[in-house]
Amino acid sequence: MEGIIKLLPDLVANQIAAGEVIQRPASAVKEILENAVDANATMIELWISEAGKKLIMVVDNGKGMSPADCRLCFERHATSKIERSDDLFRIRTLGFRGEALASVAAVAQVELKSRREEDELATVVRIEGGKFISQEPDAHPYGTTLSVKNLFYNVPARRNFLKGNNLEFKHIVEEFSRVALANEAISFRMFNDGRELYHLPASNLKQRIVNLFGNHYNSRLVPVGQETDIVNISGFIGKPEFAKKNRGEQYFFVNGRYFRHSYLQHAVLKAYQELIHEGSFPSWFLFFTIDPSQVDVNIHPTKTEVNFIENQSIYAILHTAVRNALGKYNLTPSIDFDTEPIFTPHISPNREIRIPTISSNPDYNPFNPGPAAGRTTTPGMQQGRQTSLLHQRGWEKLYAPAPLDEHPSEPAQQEEGTQQEPESTRKFFQLHQTWIITTIKSGMLMVHQQHAHQRILYEKYLEEYSRQQNAPQKLLFPISIQLTPEEAHALASLKEKLQSLGFEWYIEDEETFFNATPCGLKPEEVAETIGFLISEWNEEDTGSDAASQLAGGLASRKCIKTGTPLSEEQMEALVSQLFSTSMPGYTSNGKKTHIILPFDELQQRFSG
Repeated sequence: MEGIIKLLPDLVANQIAAGEVIQRPASAVKEILENAVDANATMIELWISEAGKKLIMVVDNGKGMSPADCRLCFERHATSKIERSDDLFRIRTLGFRGEALASVAAVAQVELKSRREEDELATVVRIEGGKFISQEPDAHPYGTTLSVKNLFYNVPARRNFLKGNNLEFKHIVEEFSRVALANEAISFRMFNDGRELYHLPASNLKQRIVNLFGNHYNSRLVPVGQETDIVNISGFIGKPEFAKKNRGEQYFFVNGRYFRHSYLQHAVLKAYQELIHEGSFPSWFLFFTIDPSQVDVNIHPTKTEVNFIENQSIYAILHTAVRNALGKYNLTPSIDFDTEPIFTPHISPNREIRIPTISSNPDYNPFNPGPAAGRTTTPGMQQGRQTSLLHQRGWEKLYAPAPLDEHPSEPAQQEEGTQQEPESTRKFFQLHQTWIITTIKSGMLMVHQQHAHQRILYEKYLEEYSRQQNAPQKLLFPISIQLTPEEAHALASLKEKLQSLGFEWYIEDEETFFNATPCGLKPEEVAETIGFLISEWNEEDTGSDAASQLAGGLASRKCIKTGTPLSEEQMEALVSQLFSTSMPGYTSNGKKTHIILPFDELQQRFSG
């Protein structure tokens, strides 16, 4: 009887592996850039077209490959990084699995050009959908150029699952930033659809951060440094006052490799405790240097998850390093209970200590200066003379106690129209400046004031967007906002939609100036609102639902926040407006706005 288990062909196996290693265009960018770094390149260029769906090309001036290596590098598990299993615990290169190029070649049209410095001609290899097409010599500078065209062209289901160009572009920029941050000694350039977005010359780490994220980061960074026998930690953290509402620039690197680690992330956030508002997130760019045998990077195909042998020790070291950096730069209070400098006396040992004396002029009257104003006396003068002088001038009246109220228990009469309404007639109450409580026919109603107002504003902005009637408010002085190339690209793609909400801006000398905003938006809120809207747009592919995303983002920034005190009239108006919306039960992102406690349920709770 014939068996049912069969060995998969190499092409099918490569396409399966591509599903784990190459999940989107950004995955291919990451693998190719890391190969260029491992090739000891000092200059790397990234060219993309249509968010990497049409073209991904990486050009480097690394050591190149021989003709045999150019063909062999596309085979599965072909690598120059390791030879035996023990090498997995001594890895210092970014790549080592030997799966990336085989996976990319299985789902795209690939062309590789490479030449070593000692060779006269380069080797050109072409592979389409995992099938070898040709290999021939050609002219090419030393180094390697790898072009990936029409990614997932032979796997239409995978291509259909790709998000919009804005989101895919965001992921590509993120991968490019990670590799560029970890290799500041290498010059990087990035081109999108033929236009240069980034030009990063070789520099130090701080300058690389500034070149990537904007000049305003130059004053936002605090250096971190900690050397121990277990791990060395270096890099920069952001000042607490510049914490953001979303998880933006948070980077961990171990031996030059980017990684995610929720446990160590908690160590950093704990160091910022009580320094930033709840829901805000600081920036950090932290590098760990550790013995490769003490960290396992072979956990996930994407190589972004690692595990340390001494997790708890590294947690404590990281927390201390960040806390010390914040304290050193006067960002957190530092108290030494043993020796507080401002309370330490400085007395010369040879100096004679004398009781201090006080001089005064009892004849001085600031309201009636006379000849006696210049006279001075000592504490030995007679008390009787002082008393008589004070009585002569009537000063005792200035210090006479105020007359007591004959009827202290009666409240003072308030002006007409200002007397507070008796508590028994109130219909709305505010609990912890978060919930609005009132009674309804069937029981008790509790409304979350922030969620309720968010729902009201969401429908207001959505209606204005659909009708194109939101008149902008012109600003007397334009507001300048610092945007990264990624944010500027996203802003350009949102121009029509943001203008329909009331935003207007212009670009001058690569700086963005907003000269009009939606009515009611304060000037100091513009930068944060724009950043939030760009972030919301990039979080997921909204497609035709762009109006909903933009209206929801603007509503969440403008709504009444938890902790805001409200008058009874404001509470009544808020509840009334909430139940006038089309869907009063939930916010645009699915959070409850209110709950109802029926009388029957309340009765049951007190009947036991």
